[in-house]
Amino acid sequence: MQVVRGKKIETLFSPEQIAERNRELAKQIAAQPKKDLLVISVLKGSFIFAADLIRAIHHAGLAPEVEFITLSSYGKGTTSQGVKIIKDIDSQVEGRDVLLIDDILESGRTLRFARDLMLERGAKSVDIAVLLDKHSRREGELNADYVGFECPDYFVVGYGMDVAYAFRELPFVGVVTGDAD
Repeated sequence: MQVVRGKKIETLFSPEQIAERNRELAKQIAAQPKKDLLVISVLKGSFIFAADLIRAIHHAGLAPEVEFITLSSYGKGTTSQGVKIIKDIDSQVEGRDVLLIDDILESGRTLRFARDLMLERGAKSVDIAVLLDKHSRREGELNADYVGFECPDYFVVGYGMDVAYAFRELPFVGVVTGDAD
């Protein structure tokens, strides 16, 4: 248990567990035939996972190009108003293998939108890699091709994931369990 910004945070997945899983995922990704691989990190929550996974993919023998897309699945407040593109990629995807990287797969709306967008633009294939899969929250059919960890139904922070822009810097995935005494 750690105290950060006056909150108690219990570690769910340690830095060591995450690093080992990233190496395993990279080997799985590199084992699949890829042509002109384009990796697209879905911002903002995936930035740390994407950076570590992309380096592990390089060490596993692939040399992908890297892009970033920023999507929003919420309007004002907490009610979904669909998915919109905040910042699009610059690269062409037509005829390319694409790997979308995101921090967590919950409802699936955002990743379904991103996958369908890349396929509409002519991607040869679109795979999805997520650090966490919270299957209990899924709306409709969508599964990631590469999953770091199955995630219990907790609100998680750290390793790029935040609550009100805080806790992204934590080197582990954790759960806020309350205020520090």
